[in-house]
Amino acid sequence: MGAFDTKPDRVAYATSSVTNAASIGADLQPGKNLLERFLSVVCDVRPGEGPGALILTINLFTLLGAYYLLKIVRESLILAEGGAEVKAYSSAAQAIILLGVVPLYGWIGTQLNRNRLLRWSTLFFASNLLIFYFAGQAGARIGVVYYIWVGIFNVFTVAQLWAFATDLFSLEQGKRLFPLLGSGASAGAVAGAWIAGRLIKPLGPYKIMLIAVAALCICAALTRLAGYIITKRGGELEKKKDQATLSSEGGFELLMRDRYLMLIAILTVLLNIVSLSGDFIFGKLLVDQTNHVVGTGASLMKARKAYIGFYYASYYEWTNAVSLIIQTFLVSRIYKRFGVRGSLFVLPVISLATFVTILANPILQVVRVLKIAENSTNYSLQNTVRAALLLPTSREAKYKAKAAIETFCVRLGDVLQAGVIFIGTSLHFGVQAFAGMTLAITLLWLFVAFKLYQEHKQKVPEFH
Repeated sequence: MGAFDTKPDRVAYATSSVTNAASIGADLQPGKNLLERFLSVVCDVRPGEGPGALILTINLFTLLGAYYLLKIVRESLILAEGGAEVKAYSSAAQAIILLGVVPLYGWIGTQLNRNRLLRWSTLFFASNLLIFYFAGQAGARIGVVYYIWVGIFNVFTVAQLWAFATDLFSLEQGKRLFPLLGSGASAGAVAGAWIAGRLIKPLGPYKIMLIAVAALCICAALTRLAGYIITKRGGELEKKKDQATLSSEGGFELLMRDRYLMLIAILTVLLNIVSLSGDFIFGKLLVDQTNHVVGTGASLMKARKAYIGFYYASYYEWTNAVSLIIQTFLVSRIYKRFGVRGSLFVLPVISLATFVTILANPILQVVRVLKIAENSTNYSLQNTVRAALLLPTSREAKYKAKAAIETFCVRLGDVLQAGVIFIGTSLHFGVQAFAGMTLAITLLWLFVAFKLYQEHKQKVPEFH
C-alpha cells in the first residue's frame, strides 16, 4: 500500500459495473419519445433518459446564466475599484478562505443527503447576494469582498451540480449524456452574458444581483425535481442512495491517498495558472485602454465601470457563443473520436499556441480573440472532460474530492499565479515576459495530462 491507493475506487467501479450493464441493456430498448429524439441531435439519449437529462440541462443553463450575470458585475466592480493587480491578489485570498470552507462542506455532506446538500447550499448563496445588494446600494465599496465571494460561489455551485450528475448517471450514461448537459451550461453562459451586457448600463451592477437571486431559487427547485425523476426511474436501490449521506472521509484525505485524483488536482492547478495568466494580460491591457479612452479622474469612476463592464459583456458573449457551438456540435464527436482521456490534450495545445502568439504580438484586440478561443474550449470541452474523469470514482470522490479540487485546487492556482504577478510586477515585467513564463507552465500541464491519460486507461480500459 503506497501513498496513492486506488483500490477503493476500483472496488467502487467494479461494484457499479453490474448496474452499468443493466442500465446499458435498458437503454438499448426501442421506443424513444419525441423529446429523446430531439435531444439526440446533441448526443445519444436512450429511452427513459430524456426528462431527467433535460431537467439537469435546464438546471445548468440557469445556474451558469446566473453566474455570468454575477461574473460581469464582479469584473466591473473589482477592476474599476482596484485594477488588475488587486484582482489577482483577491483571487489568492479565496484559497486561504477555502482551507476552512472545504472541510466544513465535507462535514455538512455527512449530515445531509445529496439533494438537500445542493438545495440548501444554493439558497444560502442566494441569501448572500441580498446582503451585497443592500451594501452596494448604501455606497459601500464591495469590489474585493464580492470578487472573493463570486469565486467561491462559482466553484462550489457548479462543481456540486456536476457531482450530482455523475452520481445520478452510470459511467456509460455519463459519457453519452454529459455533452448534452454541457450544452445547457454553455447556452446559459451565453444567455447570462447577453443579458448582463444589455442591463449593466441601465440597471447598474447591484440590481443585476437580484435577477441572479431569482435564478438561484429556480436552480434549487430544479435540483429537487431532477433527483426525484432520475431516482424514481432507478428503482428502490437508487432511492436509498438518494437518501444516504456521505462517509466521514474528507476531500483532502481522498486526494492524498489516490494517485488518479491527485493528478486531476495537479492538472486543475496548472490549468488555472495558465488561464489566469491570459486573464491578467487581458485585464491589464483593458485597464490601460479604459484609462486612455475614459480618463483616470476620480469623478470618472462610474464611467470606467460602465466601459469595462460593457467590454467584458461583449467578450463573454463571444466566448460563450463559441463555447456553445463547440459543446453542442463538437464535444460528443470529439468524445467518439478521441475518448475522454484523448480529449485531455486539446486545451493545452490551444493554450500553447495562444501564448506563443501573445509573446510575439501583445495587442488587446489580438489577445481578445485568442482568449475567446482558449476560454471557449475550456468552458465547453475541458469542463465536460473534467466532469467525466470522476465518473469511475466513489460517491465520496464525486462530491468531496471534486469540491476540494474545484475549490481549493483552483484557488491554489490563483495563489501561485498571484505570486508570479507579484514578482513580475516588482521586476517591472511586461505582458510578453508573463507570456513566456506561462509557456513553460503549459508544457508541464501537457506532461501531467499524459500521466493522467495513463492512469485513466489503467482505471477504465474499456472506455477510452
